[in-house]
Amino acid sequence: MPDESSPLPRIRARGRSFLALVLSPEAALDDWLRGLDAQIARSPSFFVGKPIILDLGLLSADAEGLDGLLAALLARGVRIIAIEGGDRGWPALAGWDWPDGFAGGRASGPVDLPDEDESPVPASQGTASQAAASLIVEGPIRSGQAILHPDGDVIIVGSVASGAEISAGGSVHVYGTLRGRVIAGMGGQDGARIFAQAMKAELLAIDGYYMIAEDIDAALHGKPAQALLQDDTIVVRKLD
Repeated sequence: MPDESSPLPRIRARGRSFLALVLSPEAALDDWLRGLDAQIARSPSFFVGKPIILDLGLLSADAEGLDGLLAALLARGVRIIAIEGGDRGWPALAGWDWPDGFAGGRASGPVDLPDEDESPVPASQGTASQAAASLIVEGPIRSGQAILHPDGDVIIVGSVASGAEISAGGSVHVYGTLRGRVIAGMGGQDGARIFAQAMKAELLAIDGYYMIAEDIDAALHGKPAQALLQDDTIVVRKLD
């Protein structure tokens, strides 16, 4: 029997932000799906694991092929988390399994779709320093690419494009423009930092705490800057 006199445990909660892609199909849907197939063929990993919002705002209720659109996307591995821009009352959507939408959300700008397969870059493609367990990646990180290095710092000698993601157990250093998403201190290192020669990040995360682009001081946009964790809050400062 539980002890009713014992103090209740504290319920802990933290915010977490994710970047969702918005797909906006256009008529004719058969042609649009062929274009999507060509994109997937060029970059099979681009949509894998990414949350997608389906925007029907460019379609009408009587668009040809609309009734089969959701099934066609699911068959291609596109993960739909919300639908907007349409009306549940449209006859063509009567059989759809319509996910509940998300309130709010702010646009983060267009995402460049890769022209070729840009699979996650394994740590072995970088140069690891035995002393610091760092991963050095020379060259730009394109949209759709993901770098995961849970054992130490990640150093990018180049820029990080919108839609790319860098995840590190330690700090992340970007010697170029940072437009993508960066997760540092993923192993519980609250002292990890994120450095960028030109800060234009979509999302910054350190030890599970997140900050999105709109929360970064506009005066630091495009400037050399660093992000660090202070009192469970990410702070972005000018990098002198």
